[in-house]
Amino acid sequence: MQIAENTLNATAAQLSQAFLSNYPVKSARFLETQPPKQAAKLLAEQPVYLVSNLWKFLPPGSGDAIFDELPGDYASRLILGLDSHLAIGLLSRLEPQEREPLFTLLAKHSQTLADEYRGLMEYPEDTAGRLMHTRIQAFAADTTAQSALQQLKHQMVSSVDCLYLLDQQQKLVGEVALTDLLHCPPSAPLSSIATPIKTFLNALDDIDQVTEKFEGYRVQAIPVLDLHGQLIGAIRFFDVYQSTKEDLVSDMQTMVGASADERALSSSFFAVKKRLPWLHINLLTAFAAAAVVGAFEGLISEVTALAILLPVAAGQSGNAGAQALAVTMRGLTLREITTRHWSKVFFKEMFAGFMIGIAIAITCGLGVYVWSQSIGLALVISLAMILSLAVACSAGALVPIILKKAGLDPAQSSSIVLTTITDITGFMSFLGIAMLLTDMLPRG
Repeated sequence: MQIAENTLNATAAQLSQAFLSNYPVKSARFLETQPPKQAAKLLAEQPVYLVSNLWKFLPPGSGDAIFDELPGDYASRLILGLDSHLAIGLLSRLEPQEREPLFTLLAKHSQTLADEYRGLMEYPEDTAGRLMHTRIQAFAADTTAQSALQQLKHQMVSSVDCLYLLDQQQKLVGEVALTDLLHCPPSAPLSSIATPIKTFLNALDDIDQVTEKFEGYRVQAIPVLDLHGQLIGAIRFFDVYQSTKEDLVSDMQTMVGASADERALSSSFFAVKKRLPWLHINLLTAFAAAAVVGAFEGLISEVTALAILLPVAAGQSGNAGAQALAVTMRGLTLREITTRHWSKVFFKEMFAGFMIGIAIAITCGLGVYVWSQSIGLALVISLAMILSLAVACSAGALVPIILKKAGLDPAQSSSIVLTTITDITGFMSFLGIAMLLTDMLPRG
């Protein structure tokens, strides 16, 4: 009796191996329908080379759930047997606490391969690979709605809004909203309710491309593919929103010379250490502006009213430039614009500055005339307002774009550069025009 049972088990094992070897696609579809623990138990009894051969037909989600249930040593040997891009995709979808023990086991078989895989999984900063979440759910396109729901139940999936469909080569062919799946007839294939993929991202696409695609396609999530076109993750709108919000908060601080690392409750010594260098730089630029005023010392001593109006000229151009800078920085941070839009932004701000300058010139000119009873002084301040505001708004647009194009951080340098430009422009335009119209100015 025992001999017959052993023979039966050996025969069943041989049949299983033959089926897995000759029909890997059908085997993968069958394994998807099984509870992950049961499927893992079946695979763990098979030679690793057989499982490696059929693994490429298991979509993310089902395959990940089965892999989680495999014994550690078997899982590490399976990683060794997979093609590198499949291994990297599988490893990247594991939680960090699950990945580290696996790397330790993998290093026992091949330290070189373990080190190589670690390096390949480190995506550069500000790329789609850093933003994506890897716990995704994918199915074969011919999977029925009933089978998909059963698999989701087996895998105890939570927080999934979208299911991705793959063809037999594991290429992305469509997506299904979870709400559509719930209302679909049980026997209908997922392909019948799928919608085409509007767009996708590569893992190495930079953050600018990620944001541009979310802005352009208005989707809730975008799938991420590796260099082989395999699905490895997805980026949700919320992920991009969080990243952009952090960038904006950081830019608000760095634009005025405060460190992005400084917090409201940071120590005073830390605040001094981070702020003081930029304040010294700002002091040097203030001396440059003072040098411009010094060049007109003789004129100012003759027409003392010019000294009273100097802060008005510099202050208005500084405020106008700061407004243009804030709008441009927001556009760069939210990826509404890139450096290639420089001419459009520049001319828009220059024209806006010119029109604002005219409006301010009228108000300011009338006020100065009422105060001084001098047409010449009112004309000087009016012309200076138009010129300095047009230049200030243009500079507010161009400075961050030029700095970004040069590879510098526009948030950290723009404010200092702009302050220098607006102060010098404000003083130079006001005192320069006063010099040209000196005969019209009241003495004393």
